[in-house]
Amino acid sequence: MTVSIETPPASRRTAGLDPEELAGLRTVPARHPWRWAAGLAALVVLVQFAHGLATNPGWDWPTFQRYFTADTILQAIGRTLELTAYGTVLGFALGAVVAAMRLSRSVILQTIAWAYVWVFRSIPLIVQLVFWFNLSYLYKRFGFGIPFGPTFGEFETLGVLGALGAAVIGLGLHQAAFAAEIIRGGIIAVEGGQREAAAALGIPRLRQAWRIVLPQAMRGILPSAANEVISLLKGTSVVYVMAIGELFYQAQVIYGRTGRVVPLLMVATVWYVVLTTVLSIGQYYVERYFARGASRTPPPTPLQRLRAFVRSLPTRTPTTRTTGGRP
Repeated sequence: MTVSIETPPASRRTAGLDPEELAGLRTVPARHPWRWAAGLAALVVLVQFAHGLATNPGWDWPTFQRYFTADTILQAIGRTLELTAYGTVLGFALGAVVAAMRLSRSVILQTIAWAYVWVFRSIPLIVQLVFWFNLSYLYKRFGFGIPFGPTFGEFETLGVLGALGAAVIGLGLHQAAFAAEIIRGGIIAVEGGQREAAAALGIPRLRQAWRIVLPQAMRGILPSAANEVISLLKGTSVVYVMAIGELFYQAQVIYGRTGRVVPLLMVATVWYVVLTTVLSIGQYYVERYFARGASRTPPPTPLQRLRAFVRSLPTRTPTTRTTGGRP
């Protein structure tokens, strides 16, 4: 039985040509008219939107400039960053514990961790915040002592758990449910043979987790974890229901007093964009750090590319003029 392979038309046309004749052929780039048309249409829409931002008096840019760096706005940004930091630390610390419980061989710990994730991912964040803010309605006093036995000390809930404390607890517990699944997903993504090889070498389990599993899991954890931190930064705007002076609440207070709604919303919007951009830059460099084990020569950073481009520019060497035989 003979098998015949049909030569493609383009190859058939050039099959009998000499290398010199092939070198003389003119290369015609592929044309993509619809791609250019779509790009041009998108550019027109973008230019039109920018023109509206510059010419529409409803944006009220003088008011935006007036309040963009106002003291109340800067203080509100500090409170927003404070809530984000507290919620991130509490959320990922508790999330690591919940993830370890879900990966445990204990059925009781697995069930408790699964129920925690299920409950706190099901309830909206604003509902959780309002609940924690009104916790003193359910529990007037808290005490510590022997379970179901005598109490050694008590304190009033209302005097300890204020608006800021309730916001931190609500944000942290909500964040922990998502952080637990992110951490668990990163750990189970590491190949099981890594742990088996480490166990065969006699490496202790704690050292296995810290030096072998975690560095590899971080490459899968970091993108989703950074996304959650950015979501938490924007989610702090929900605490306005508790009258905490974060960024969105202060913008509301100012435009409620002045009536300038759109420029104050733009103040909050631009600051959120700036803060998330800073977090995204930090995420890029942290991911680059943990990618060293997978890539020995990581691609250059944007700053390194800029430096290389500047160095590649032609430089003019100074020329000396000679007059009368003297330099």
